[in-house]
Amino acid sequence: MAVFENPRKSPLIPSFLYSSRSFGIDQQMAVSSPTLLSSARSGGGGGGEGGAKSFLIPSPAESSKIEMYSPQFYAACTVGGILSCGLTHMAVTPLDLVKCNMQIDPAKYKSISSGFGVLLKEQGARGFFRGWVPTLLGYSAQGACKFGFYEFFKKTYSDMAGPENAAKYKTLIYLAGSASAEVIADVALCPLEAVKVRVQTQPGFARGLSDGLPKFIKSEGAGGLYKGLVPLWGRQIPYTMMKFASFETIVENIYKHAIPTPKNECSKGLQLGVSFAGGYVAGVFCAIVSHPADNLVSFLNNAKGATVGDAVKKIGVVGLFTRGLPLRIVMIGTLTGAQWGIYDAFKVFVGLPPTGV
Repeated sequence: MAVFENPRKSPLIPSFLYSSRSFGIDQQMAVSSPTLLSSARSGGGGGGEGGAKSFLIPSPAESSKIEMYSPQFYAACTVGGILSCGLTHMAVTPLDLVKCNMQIDPAKYKSISSGFGVLLKEQGARGFFRGWVPTLLGYSAQGACKFGFYEFFKKTYSDMAGPENAAKYKTLIYLAGSASAEVIADVALCPLEAVKVRVQTQPGFARGLSDGLPKFIKSEGAGGLYKGLVPLWGRQIPYTMMKFASFETIVENIYKHAIPTPKNECSKGLQLGVSFAGGYVAGVFCAIVSHPADNLVSFLNNAKGATVGDAVKKIGVVGLFTRGLPLRIVMIGTLTGAQWGIYDAFKVFVGLPPTGV
């Protein structure tokens, strides 16, 4: 089983993500088992007989190792997912705000440029980041589940298939693993997505999450927070299947046909550049595949008591596929490229190889 060392020396992430001392574990271990404490400090959870396995991410300042598919590996992937999804979705809040309003009220928000102009005139510059808190928290939770469970399911399904079938049907494993992960991720995202859309598309409804969530529950009940779950699955599961399967395939082909040097001999900077490029192209495909369901989610979360039939009647079949699509392609392409770049950068930072091949 492969082990990768982290060459970095200066920690840039909070110590509580990787240091057992932050949780007072050293003191407990010292009392219960001095031998175990010594083993944990020297081995970091790595593999010898009787070694203690840690669920925490090793400090980059220590000469520790992360074993592939160990609890530490999945913890690192989960933190990477939080950073990649939460930060990127928050950064594109202005684009998302215009996109949602174009979907809900195309007569008023006729284009990208006019949409920004309307928002600026009516709400000022601060209005461009309305709903950023539910966006940050919702997509951080989604990213944690999406990336962490993807790595888990990809490994699990590969083991179930066996080495020969895993290599033969790897794309199917990517698709199945990402779909399984997204089912869980959307359950975490859905309530916050519902509040976000309502805050962004109904001025005066609420300032943000703190007053928007209780107001939403009072209006539609706690169950109303999950009214858009099925359309959200309809949007996010195809999106994520395309995001992961196409990314893995694109990266493999970039190294096979565009870069003469094997991946493990390329610089980390080049590897991360490939991750961003592969993610951007994958994001364009994702936007096209998931756009009709995205229109449905925006409509249902904005209109109290609305159904899918109401949305189709109001927007039209053609409108489901085209309304707001150019903006979403730009937004999702950039978003997905940045997500893969951040996710793989974090993996490299903690001593793991980038995703793919």
